[in-house]
Amino acid sequence: MIQSKGQKIFNVFNYIFLFIVCLTCLLPFIHLLAISFSSSVAVTSNIVRFWPVDFNIDAYAFAFMGGRFFEAFWVSVQRVFLGVIINLLLIVLTAYPLSLPGDRLMGRNYIMGFFVVTMILNGGIIPTFILVSNLGLLDTIWALVLPTALPIFSMIVMMNFIRGLPMELQESAMMDGAGVVTILFRILLPLLKPCIATVGLFSIVTHWNDWFAGLIYLRNPALYPLQTYLHFLLMDIEQIMQLAGRGDFARIIARMSAQSGRAAQLFLGAIPMLMIYPFLQKYFITGLVIGSVKE
Repeated sequence: MIQSKGQKIFNVFNYIFLFIVCLTCLLPFIHLLAISFSSSVAVTSNIVRFWPVDFNIDAYAFAFMGGRFFEAFWVSVQRVFLGVIINLLLIVLTAYPLSLPGDRLMGRNYIMGFFVVTMILNGGIIPTFILVSNLGLLDTIWALVLPTALPIFSMIVMMNFIRGLPMELQESAMMDGAGVVTILFRILLPLLKPCIATVGLFSIVTHWNDWFAGLIYLRNPALYPLQTYLHFLLMDIEQIMQLAGRGDFARIIARMSAQSGRAAQLFLGAIPMLMIYPFLQKYFITGLVIGSVKE
């Protein structure tokens, strides 16, 4: 395909712009990583840029000592596992009937309007806390999972995806005697993999990065998920370092700064998302775009 001069100029500026955007996103992360591996003297002297100075791993040793990091990490893993399964199950079971024509689901428009209103408005923190408390969910993993069991935005994405699939698939299966459950799980579900990967990634990121739910629903710090634990650690790391310095941590504390400790904690919290995203990225664009354009 022959490109005009204007198209070539546009492509050059487009590549330059995207390269700058990528650097803008990547360089702060590299800087954070360099700080986490640098000594306290180098960090406090503000001489660390994009490469560690006086390389050491004391900030990571401090993060792992005491076992609290791994306990919080395991709580987050459990939350993500339970939360994503519940999210995907309810998303599929809700989106499928709402994707059907109006004559096959009575009151579909009213139900959809109800979901849209709940997506825009919510009861607020206090009523939600009272509800969670009355259900006996405080200080349990379910307090982190059930209040966000059905993400409405993801459900709408899934509904539009199903609408974009040929209706003839369902009609031919019905003519062969298949019921709605068979159609959903044996015909539609294999075709929903791109969208499931997309909304699944949304759910993973939401559950993994959320720290506020653990703050208001969990009174026992031993039950905190990783992000809530990191929130407290990042806020009070100087005090923790002073207390830790009185015992076995003295050598490590002497060689690290609060800033390098924060950087190490933030980097450790981001590693799981960095590992998961490449495997789901190939489905991401497809899952969002299919169903958005109608003939």
